[in-house]
Parts: sequence; structure tokens; C-alpha cells
Amino acid sequence: MTSRRAFLQAMGRAGGYGAVYLSMQAMGLLAAPRAFAGVPELAPNSGKGRSVVILGAGIAGLSAGYELSRAGYAVTILEARDRIGGRVWTIRGGDRVVQEGREDQLCTFDPGLYMNAGAARLPTEHHAIFHYARELNVPLEVMVNVNRSAAVDSGHDIVTQRRAVNDMRGHIAELLTKAIDRGALDGDLGVTDRDMLRTYLGDWGALSGKGQYLGSDRSGFSELPGGYGQAGREMDPLTLEQLMRHGDWNWPALFEETFDQQAPMFQPVGGMDRIAQAIYERISDHVRLSTPVTGIRSSDSGVTVTLQDGAPIVADYCLCTLPANYVAQLDHDFSAAKTASLSAALYVPSAKVAWEAPRFWEDAGIYGGLAWTEEASTVVWYPSGNWNSPKGVLMGAYSYGSRPASVAFTHMPLEERFANSRAVIERMHPGKSDLLAKPLSVAWNETEWSGGVGCAWSEEQRKTDYLELCRPEGRVFFAGEHLSYIPFWQEGAILSAFEAIKLVRERTAADGLVHADHR
Repeated sequence: MTSRRAFLQAMGRAGGYGAVYLSMQAMGLLAAPRAFAGVPELAPNSGKGRSVVILGAGIAGLSAGYELSRAGYAVTILEARDRIGGRVWTIRGGDRVVQEGREDQLCTFDPGLYMNAGAARLPTEHHAIFHYARELNVPLEVMVNVNRSAAVDSGHDIVTQRRAVNDMRGHIAELLTKAIDRGALDGDLGVTDRDMLRTYLGDWGALSGKGQYLGSDRSGFSELPGGYGQAGREMDPLTLEQLMRHGDWNWPALFEETFDQQAPMFQPVGGMDRIAQAIYERISDHVRLSTPVTGIRSSDSGVTVTLQDGAPIVADYCLCTLPANYVAQLDHDFSAAKTASLSAALYVPSAKVAWEAPRFWEDAGIYGGLAWTEEASTVVWYPSGNWNSPKGVLMGAYSYGSRPASVAFTHMPLEERFANSRAVIERMHPGKSDLLAKPLSVAWNETEWSGGVGCAWSEEQRKTDYLELCRPEGRVFFAGEHLSYIPFWQEGAILSAFEAIKLVRERTAADGLVHADHR
């Protein structure tokens, strides 16, 4: 029987620190630190006689509305769009994509196919979103986030991720072993630790007995092994110079080491919007779609929300889950500090391109995962699920962040975006780009009422503007992914909504005491 120590050592060799950490949690050897301590406790009927207007039917607004309505609050959720979900947006055949400054696009994907224009994966450490999936019986499936068969593309050289990752690991291990053998680490390590580290590096980097990296089957085969006399032929190792020439080739090695990108990842069956939709179905009577808000003003007795069309909404409290950059443009009576912090929020541009196509990538043995390119399109994202079915939706680009090429991609004409994506896919899959059809693109910086895919606070802003927006403004409370330390994720939106619910609970209790004192 394998001991726990031997098992964890093997996990460390295979997957590094992240794999060991998560394995020890699963084995009960480490307490799992959770930001999610459960849904805030709201006593039954504790909100009876109180009203809350919630701005935004994204995941923050929906989860808050669901919990507050269960506690007896009279809840009204106002959503500017004709759909719920916010940046959780699954696009299917027949849906219209409206972008500012662009011609509308009509999705013509075959039935059952879809594009997740925004949120597209669920880390297992995001316990709040999993809570709603369980409670509302939303089926989940594994989402393949990393695939070593997928490519890394420099624009000139294309190699598989297994080759780029393992050859770099081998060269690093060789360099460190040479340093040990020259005594360069004698001042830092005792003899026993030095020998143990040398052994570890040999295993980790697949080194020869002499501490050299000569290649490894971990990097793949130019001729696959088979039956009888087919021994196979390993790939010749890439040189360290080749690997260092391409800065973006480090992404496949680093991506899954990020805490919220580690396997296993999940997705709702049938589209990322399934969880938001399940919450909506429970509280649909409280939601008003196609209802843009124009202003928020509060007094000692309540909050008045003005609408683009229709009579104002008056409530005891308001929970604003709209993006900060949009709230800043509303007619409001917030303090100067609140106004300045709303205006200071920086939202990140992002764009995706999706294609319908026969699953030619599966013919190459690629089932899910991401391929990386140094081109502006950044990523080719292969679909997970429905393996070996006739067609799938290939995410031919997912460009985001502050890299100049990525920002430029989000502002390109649609045809230029499509051409860039097609060219990258052609390099990765020669002769297959003609199979790409029905292109569709969404840029969040061009999506009305969004302004970007998520909010990026600087460390300094976390101490100033961020804290200011976490504080209520009279009877107005705030939530959304931008008011969490898990930005860009549904988890951050939900947990910020839970914090706002606690503040509403405290304010309701305080108001109740005031009313009791005046009887």
C-alpha cells in the first residue's frame, strides 16, 4: 500500500506545489480556508414590512434578491438589459448581439451549441457559486482548462504545450543541478538537503544520471509507440535558446498554477448562464427587465430610483450592483468621496471570437483546453463536453488585459478580429480554417451597461476608492465583483452581495429599534 507521504511526493513530482496543497486538503491533512462561510443568516420574516430595490440582475443582484426575498423583504430587481446574468452571457442560435458602434450580429449556431461570451468556468474553490448549483439542482460537468496537446504559437514556431513546458522544466533542472555540483548552494543547504534536492531535480526535470537534460517522453513523440516493433521516437528537445526566445511560452506552465485555474474546473451543462437562470426562475416575479435606471437619490426615510421610462421606484433601501463606471454617470446625490471613487474604477477591455465548426481539433487528439498565441487574439479555447459530436463552438480568440495588442484587438473592426483569429487557427491546424463558420464576437468594452469585463483596482486604490465603495451611502448599499478580492469571477459578485446583505440586515434591525423607541 502506498503511504500518504509517498503519494504526496508523487503528486509533487507530477503537479508541483498546487497539486500537493489541494491533495492534502482532500485528505483532511490541511484545513480548507474558505471565504464562504455560508449564506448570511436572515431570520424568517425579518424583512417583513421592508422594501429593497436592487439595481442589476447579474449574479450579485440575483443572489441578493433571492436571499432577501426569502427573508420577507419586498424585493424589486431592475435590469436595463432584456436578459438576466450581466456578464454571465450565454449566446445561442437566434440571439442578437448588440455592441456599441457596431452593426448587430445574429447568432445562427446550430441547436445545442452556444458561446459563453463572459464567465466560462467554475473553480472548485469558489464555494458560493457551487452552493447555488447544488441548492438549485443545476447539473455540472468537468471543464478542461489545460491541455498539453494544445499548441503554443509564437507566429513562427508552433509546438505542443507538453513540449514547451517539459523541455523548459528539464533545462531549468539541469542548470540548478550544475549549480549544486559546483557547490554554489553549499552555503544554503546541508549535505543531506543538497543530495535530496539533486534527486528531486532529477525526477522533476527528467535528467540523466549525469544531471543532463537530453529530452524526455514527457515532451511527446515524433513517432508514437505502438505494437510489436514500434518503439516510438521521442521529440528532440527544444534548446534553452529556442524556449527563451518566446516570452509567451511560459503561460502554459504558469496558467494552471494560478489558484483559481487549477484542475478540476467545472461548467454548468448547457451554458454558463444556467445557474443565474435557476436563481431567476425562483424570483422572476421580482425582476423587471428592459428597465434602465437614470438616477438614485436617498433621504432619511427611503430611496428613490428614477427610470428611463416609467414612474420612479421608492423603497426603504437600495442595493446597487451595477458596474461602478456606470453608476458614476447616473443622477445621484452621493458624497464627493463616493462620486470620486465611482469615477476612479478602471474596467478592463476584453473580446472573444467564436466559430461553429466540425470538431477537427478532436481528430488531432485535442479535447478541451486552451492554446496560446503571441498574436492579439491571445487564446484559442477548445470546447469541453459533447465529445466526438459532429460540431462544436471553437472560441477562436479570448483577448483581455493591458497588453497593447490585446487592447487593440478589442477595438478592431469585426472582420479584422475574425481574420486574426482565423489566421492563428490555420497555423495551429493547417488546412482547417476553411471549416470555420458563423463567426460571432463580443467585446465587453463595447457592451452597453458594462464598460469592460471586470474592475481592476490598484493596490493603492484597494486602500482608498475600494474601501469607500464598500461603505453604504445612507440607505444605498453596493455590491458586485468590483467589491471583492475575487474580481472578474461570479464568486466575487456573490460574496460581495452577501456582505451587503449583512449591512442591510444591520440597518433593518437598527431602523426597527428606532421605530420601537418612537412608539
